[in-house]
Amino acid sequence: MKKLLASVLLLSAFVLSCSKKDEKCNFTDSTVVAPVSEVTSVHNYLSANGINAVQDPSGFYYKINTQGTGQEVVNLCSNVTVKYKGRLTNGTVFDSTGTDKTITVQLGTVIVGWQKGLPLINSGGNITLFIPPSLGYGPNPSGPIPANSILIFDIDLVNVN
Repeated sequence: MKKLLASVLLLSAFVLSCSKKDEKCNFTDSTVVAPVSEVTSVHNYLSANGINAVQDPSGFYYKINTQGTGQEVVNLCSNVTVKYKGRLTNGTVFDSTGTDKTITVQLGTVIVGWQKGLPLINSGGNITLFIPPSLGYGPNPSGPIPANSILIFDIDLVNVN
């Protein structure tokens, strides 16, 4: 009886280990490109404030403060651990992890500006993103973020899983 029970348990463990679902990532890279009017608005903000930033083909601007030497963001299925502060062009901070906290998110679940911007640095890096509305929340207000807002994020990429 003990051999039969042991055989059943062994067979069950084998079947369960073989039947484990292979979870696949179904995120696809966004092809959204900010309209010229939004890109111009971001450019005008940067110029007025003496900020030197690089324009991405999708329309956001970025400034790599520290490249980082750790892991790269592989794709939208990557889980990224970050510290960040988000603010509006008038300086109002609308969200932040705080100085000693982090959050971990799957890159494909966040706004397009983050999806395109975070792969530009490695873990240990820091980037500032200047995101036009269509790569952020667009015409949809989100909590303290008014519709069609330019978003500014200071992001420390702590880890990539």
